[in-house]
Amino acid sequence: MRFFLYSCKQAHQMVSEGLDRPLSVSERARLKMHLSICDACTNFNGQMQFLRKAMHKVSHDVDPTAKPDAKDRQQ
Repeated sequence: MRFFLYSCKQAHQMVSEGLDRPLSVSERARLKMHLSICDACTNFNGQMQFLRKAMHKVSHDVDPTAKPDAKDRQQ
């Protein structure tokens, strides 16, 4: 059974890679198995998802190409 489970280090790597690319079916299955038994990695996964959502929101809220309006320039 140990052969099928990721170590915590491997699970962290897969969580990070999963943010950048789609994981294969076997990668997702092995990660899900690890997360089902490891609270620390489950917490890490939640934190990474939270950070990704927060950064996505910030990047859409702030438009670096926008010019300040007249009201902002008077201050």
